[in-house]
Amino acid sequence: MPPSDQGLTTADRRYLDAALRLGRRHLGRTGTNPSVATLIVRDGAVVGRGITAPGGRPHAETIALEEAGHGARGATAYVTLEPCAHHGRTPPCAEALVSAGVARVVAAISDPDDRVAGKGYAILRDAGIAVLADCDAAGARDVLGAYLTRSSTKRAHVTLKLAVSADGMIGRRGAGQVAITGPVARAQSHLMRAEHDAILVGIGTVLEDNPELTCRLEGLEDRSPRRIVLDSHARLPLRSRLVGTAGRVPVHVATLDPQSDRARALAEKGVRIIAGESHGGAVALPELTEDLAAIGVASVLVEGGATVADAFLREGLADRIALFESDVVVGKDGIAAPLSSKHPPNGFAIRRRAVYGPDRFMLLERDD
Repeated sequence: MPPSDQGLTTADRRYLDAALRLGRRHLGRTGTNPSVATLIVRDGAVVGRGITAPGGRPHAETIALEEAGHGARGATAYVTLEPCAHHGRTPPCAEALVSAGVARVVAAISDPDDRVAGKGYAILRDAGIAVLADCDAAGARDVLGAYLTRSSTKRAHVTLKLAVSADGMIGRRGAGQVAITGPVARAQSHLMRAEHDAILVGIGTVLEDNPELTCRLEGLEDRSPRRIVLDSHARLPLRSRLVGTAGRVPVHVATLDPQSDRARALAEKGVRIIAGESHGGAVALPELTEDLAAIGVASVLVEGGATVADAFLREGLADRIALFESDVVVGKDGIAAPLSSKHPPNGFAIRRRAVYGPDRFMLLERDD
């Protein structure tokens, strides 16, 4: 019989928090696998650490156990997600922890994948390892929300990002890009890009602003996610910055006219065409988020305008809202924001607040 699960200690919480912070480093880089982190701790010292490698392999537990070596015997493993239980060419991570002689496993959240879903814990417990499961589900959802959503709903996880002025605007008609937030907040926005699998905008934003939608933080330029344009009739200009950089950072166009001459011309320039379902003359968003999940896009950062943001909200597809607010006044010809901190959408709650220079930030999440 395995030993009884022991209660979570202050040290356990500290190490699990550290593991969750470590896991953020590879967000957007691990393909279809989640960016899991593992810390191996023995006698109050970290003897092994690992994050899911870029591309998705090896897994975090494998990397941490290799670093720990014999130090893993009798140690506690802090994992941000239930260790996998399914066999591929290599044994599952749960069995690797057993073979290494780990005495105790503290996990932030269970894995909803049908191939795991409690089976990883069962392997550990059957081997006599004490397991503390679901010790920080909220913290795990903050880091692994995209994977958890895709695993449980088979669609991509959606974050709406909005910068709202003091007079409730997100831009000005006919003015192109309008700076609403300052440089510190904009740097945070670029960091969010680096942590997502894709950025999505509507064709209206592209025609108005001609954006590039890459990550321009020094040292993170290679973390630019793929760009997706909602473009029912394939109007993306061939001379746009998106098309011009499609060979460097992938561009997808979701359209209702995948066989049109315009779509074929875009494809010849390296743009990838997604054939969309029609709903009211526009690309159907529920089907699109499922299609994106099927091609390995777990997380989507929606940056494209009030109309697109409002559409995701109406469809119930927004999982998070990253809301930046500033003291800038847009004034005449302003484009009204679909929401503000004073008028959040129903069903959302503020989970985190921050201040970036003169700007305020809040992260809202859908209530479970």
